[in-house]
Amino acid sequence: MKKLKFFGEVLGLHPFRERMKQAKIALFGEEDVPSSKFGLSSLSQFHPRISPKLWRGKAYIPNKVIVSNLVNHNPTPIEAGWSVKKTQVVDFRGGRLTYDSHNGTDFSIPVGSTVCTAAAGEVVAIFSEFNRGGLKIFIDHGAGLMTCYAHLARPLVKVGDRLKRGAAIALSGYSGLDALVSFPFGIPHVHFNTWLNGEPVDPFPHDGLPSMWLNGALPTPATSDACDFVPSVYKEKQVLDVINNCKTASVRKELLAIAPLKKQAVQTIIQMNYYPTRFKARYNVYDQAYPRIPCLDLPFSATDFDGIVFLDQL
Repeated sequence: MKKLKFFGEVLGLHPFRERMKQAKIALFGEEDVPSSKFGLSSLSQFHPRISPKLWRGKAYIPNKVIVSNLVNHNPTPIEAGWSVKKTQVVDFRGGRLTYDSHNGTDFSIPVGSTVCTAAAGEVVAIFSEFNRGGLKIFIDHGAGLMTCYAHLARPLVKVGDRLKRGAAIALSGYSGLDALVSFPFGIPHVHFNTWLNGEPVDPFPHDGLPSMWLNGALPTPATSDACDFVPSVYKEKQVLDVINNCKTASVRKELLAIAPLKKQAVQTIIQMNYYPTRFKARYNVYDQAYPRIPCLDLPFSATDFDGIVFLDQL
């Protein structure tokens, strides 16, 4: 396999002009999208003890994925913009391994690691936004569950691919604005989002809710390549309700023009979660409200990793 290109793939800077236009959205905002917020507490995202080895493609701890950020269970208002500050934070353990607006799990691994699907499913979207997570792959797992894998370097799949549990989907990098402003002390990672019924959820057990990890409270790599997947079903009325509640006319027009329904629903869910301030109201676009069940694996190969460690415990 060809070696990853550092600027074009690992950092995701190609094409450069387009990436700089996208970066401006994060820094200065645009219609219905506030600018991102940074402060001295944002320096907590720098890890000079750990990051150099990961940037060089070397493990910091053999066979372990380092969880460097968890979902914040006390986020700041979305209307205030995406905040990388730590002003009101609590993770599922009651700790502070997160920041104000963080709505996913950051799995820190060596650049060039193989990223795998967390469950059987279908690739429903692949694209890059420098201001929002760099190169991203979105997978529908059925039953109203979608996962997103961000900051990737190179995709190994294409839209429409049906995947068995644990199938390789990408090589990791740290694409996106985050890496550009924090290099070399920002820690390379895959930002992993879990969306159930179109809403972001924390897959770890919390507040009496069960773990969504297949093998217990903490994730482990897949040990089976089962393809237990039935595609999600969407309701056209709910999809249109969300789109018609989009405040940004240009985005609303783009979403209304998408066909077929599955593609339109997927792009609507993505817009609703990556740009929530564009929407006056949110609706479940699936055919029903699906329950939270244990079904996810650690999204990396069992030949490379056997489990996780939390950064604040190192």
